[in-house]
Amino acid sequence: MAVLRIPDEERSIREQGEVRDYLAGMGIEYERWESHGDLPSDVSAEQILSRYEPQIEELKRRGGYVTADVIDVNPDTPGLDAMLSRFNIEHRHDEDEVRYIIAGRGLFHIHPPQGPVVAIEVEAGDLIRVPRGTLHWFDLCGDRRIRAIRLFQDKSGWTPHYTSSGVDRNYEPVCWGPRYIPPQTAAK
Repeated sequence: MAVLRIPDEERSIREQGEVRDYLAGMGIEYERWESHGDLPSDVSAEQILSRYEPQIEELKRRGGYVTADVIDVNPDTPGLDAMLSRFNIEHRHDEDEVRYIIAGRGLFHIHPPQGPVVAIEVEAGDLIRVPRGTLHWFDLCGDRRIRAIRLFQDKSGWTPHYTSSGVDRNYEPVCWGPRYIPPQTAAK
């Protein structure tokens, strides 16, 4: 289940309804879907799309999406750092960014026009829709793994339009946790 953090207020929200309501106040849709836990980890993208076809078709109807795909990223993905560098700085898109998380975890930071920046850590079972024009950035969590269904309104996909605000540099990818804190060396 998603965890919403408001770093500037040193506050976290973990209850699903409260997370959904807070995000709705920012125009972001959050849902929790029943996960198909019986899917093997090596299931193909086509099998995932088939298994979730009713939910995908409903989302297409609601949001005018024309296509869906599955992204599967892990530490061994060629060019992973270059791929992440396109999305872990503040940007916006000309269409909605819709993801349903199948496996792994990721972190969306949202920079609303009014109010503090929020960090939304998503995991398997979470559906998020970040509306077009919303300033945000995305990072992977410590395991550097995410598999997600993505929906698009334009078959060409999302094109990031970057800002030069530098706001993203003020916020750590908080879901990375202690794994990324350098080990202490013993004093001699």
